[in-house]
Amino acid sequence: MSTSQPAIRFTLRQLQYFAAVARTGQISLAAAQAHVTQSTMTAAIAELERVLGTMLFERGRSGVTLTYEGHLFLQRAQAVIEAATDAARHPFQDRGTVSGTLQLAASYTVLGYFLLPFIAKFQKLYPEARIVPVERDREHIEAGIESGELELAVALTSNLLEPRRFQRPELARSRRQLWAAVSHPLAELSLASLEDVAPYPYILPAVDEGDVAAMRYWDEAGMQPESFVRTTSMEAVREMVALGLGVTILSDMVFRPWSLDGRRIQTVPLKNPIPPMEVGLVWRKGQRLGPVASALCKYLEVSVGAPGGD
Repeated sequence: MSTSQPAIRFTLRQLQYFAAVARTGQISLAAAQAHVTQSTMTAAIAELERVLGTMLFERGRSGVTLTYEGHLFLQRAQAVIEAATDAARHPFQDRGTVSGTLQLAASYTVLGYFLLPFIAKFQKLYPEARIVPVERDREHIEAGIESGELELAVALTSNLLEPRRFQRPELARSRRQLWAAVSHPLAELSLASLEDVAPYPYILPAVDEGDVAAMRYWDEAGMQPESFVRTTSMEAVREMVALGLGVTILSDMVFRPWSLDGRRIQTVPLKNPIPPMEVGLVWRKGQRLGPVASALCKYLEVSVGAPGGD
């Protein structure tokens, strides 16, 4: 007895539009990046919400934020988009031509929020290749690449002290925004300046030199927050922000709209020219990469997307 498959009620393009709005937090910006009109983007999202029977976004003055259901659906949507992208970019991959083991160095942030899904997909494409992730801080990545102990790393290239010593093709660029509890006064702003932020306790994450990067743009602005709260835990950052104990400025790559206890966090775009967080490949200048490292570089450069995207 045959059973009919449930009809697919949305298109890949709708999923791509949904993911773009979730990434940017603004329908107008997502539409501009996708080269469509804002009304087209709005209609696609509204239709997706209609067929799913739930609101995916909460609309506010400063943009849109994912609802709990939207956050769950985003994970499914991204998996579908990634599968379709892999099918288009690697339709007839010869999977038996690359073999061997590569120790791939990366920092805490890069491993936890960016790299691991790509490693898993790469190893499905190249089953004879084995990638061993090795967590290292920026200092040890630079030293290991320079000495030859490490062949390849994926690092926060915006943090490198002497970037010209290395080959460092960019993979991703993630803007920094203000994080605040939904009930915080700053959450009502459509744009926030460092001057707006300064009167409030500022949460300073000492992870991957996030505290150093933060102090750099505060110093360049010629001001500092009223007080600092330092922590080495990203979950503590989210919980403190969600509870209204302070605010912070961090990249979209590490943003999650919920704390562990389910409290909402909102992002607000910044007026000040805060530099983005940049992620890239790193290897020693003049070095010829081995087959696994070379294949991984090509895969990441194609699969992550064009540099400069959020």
